[in-house]
Amino acid sequence: MSDALTRPAAAGTPAPPRSNAVVAVLALAGIVVSLMQTLVIPIVPELPTLLNAPASDTAWAVTATLLAAAVATPVVGRLGDMIGKRRMLLTSIVLLVSGSVVCALADSLVPMIVGRTLQGLAAAVVPLGISIMRDALPAERLAGSTALMSASLGVGGALGLPAAAFIADKWDWHILFWTSAALGAVAFLLVMLIVPESKVRTGGRFDLAGALGLSAGLVALLLAVSKGATWGWTSGTTLGLATAAVVILLAWGFWELRAEQPLVDLRTTAKPQVLFTNLASVALGFSMFAMSLVLPQLLQLPEQTGYGLGRSMLTVGLVLAPQGLVMMAMSAVSAKLTQAKGPKVTLMVGALIVSAGYALNIVLMSEVWHLILVSCIIGAGVGFTYGALPALIMGAVDPSQTGAANSLNTLMRSLGTSFASALAGVILAQMTTDFGGHALPSENGFKVVMAIGAGAALLAFLVATLIPRRKPAVPAEPTPTEEPEAVTAKA
Repeated sequence: MSDALTRPAAAGTPAPPRSNAVVAVLALAGIVVSLMQTLVIPIVPELPTLLNAPASDTAWAVTATLLAAAVATPVVGRLGDMIGKRRMLLTSIVLLVSGSVVCALADSLVPMIVGRTLQGLAAAVVPLGISIMRDALPAERLAGSTALMSASLGVGGALGLPAAAFIADKWDWHILFWTSAALGAVAFLLVMLIVPESKVRTGGRFDLAGALGLSAGLVALLLAVSKGATWGWTSGTTLGLATAAVVILLAWGFWELRAEQPLVDLRTTAKPQVLFTNLASVALGFSMFAMSLVLPQLLQLPEQTGYGLGRSMLTVGLVLAPQGLVMMAMSAVSAKLTQAKGPKVTLMVGALIVSAGYALNIVLMSEVWHLILVSCIIGAGVGFTYGALPALIMGAVDPSQTGAANSLNTLMRSLGTSFASALAGVILAQMTTDFGGHALPSENGFKVVMAIGAGAALLAFLVATLIPRRKPAVPAEPTPTEEPEAVTAKA
């Protein structure tokens, strides 16, 4: 298909008065949903006491969200294409609010896991928002708006950590979830009032077998990856889940290639532009986890180690918060570069910036300002890459597939993050130093993880060079005899 992004309005026409409001509301919804990623971080060490359960069990409060997000993202994206993106966006926000309320009322492990699972099911808000923007906004607003929406994933996480740390330090921990529920309710009302429903739908029959197969394969894979360190990488449980994941996903692929209306159109994902963009997304997701793992630990480890800075969780949040602001600012720069040179160049530039940030972190890690500088540099690179990825995806797929395609790309980033978490955990568990009879990650262990982060970003750069070079997307204009809606219908 053409690389042009078919739009419901001609290029050069004035932006509708509500366009700014639509962008703001969708970005707010993305930020609210991304808050759930950092919401429990300040209280994770206290969860065994708060919930009266072993630490190995309370870890499921984090794992359940990861698994639910992986399952929901491609399924909800496909449903958005079929029955309405706004409808599924509102459904996702309702799940977030419901999960937040359940957690806010929880005093034991089971309801906490249930609530965190419901929160994870809301993870498709960002790809759905990007897809709505493609259908609803004028062409000249698309690049900047989708870049901002994509960056909201990182912005919410970066800004949410200091806020969550402050709330957990000053008030009862349940306030964290009441706050999340209130923000979700505000986002729901604003979406209801301001965001239009897309007229681009595929209809058809939902691929239930494909959804069940993909969900089972992803759950098996992510359980093996996320719990391998706890269960043992060579244990029967870990190896069994890994084997089951491979078998299930291969069978799922066989099914999808033969399904009349597949959950994921594997032939579309095999197009070079989509394939290499998704592979680059895995590498970027892998790279970006290193910062969220290394920097907080360096800040909190005791100064007596010689490399730790002995700071509180609140300080960790304040150090990482500027990264979110830089990411948001860079989304606008990313859009301008995309319009001038194309999203491929933007992705490559962003990957190089991320790699440079990690390389700098290897030599600058002894002062708080070092880590602020490094996090801002990496945040700038992330702002570029997050802006380029949806542009590359939407430039290669039919408008009726944008929900599923953007959701799959988001899933690829999440898989990269999960793999990085497992590898970094192994490295830091092996490269330790003795501190008062306790094994702590060594300085060299952190440097190795940062070097791997830099290498993963360079790998993303190399993969991005394989993306076919095309001209920046040119919006389709309706002919004098056609209304804009007719052009959309033909897409």
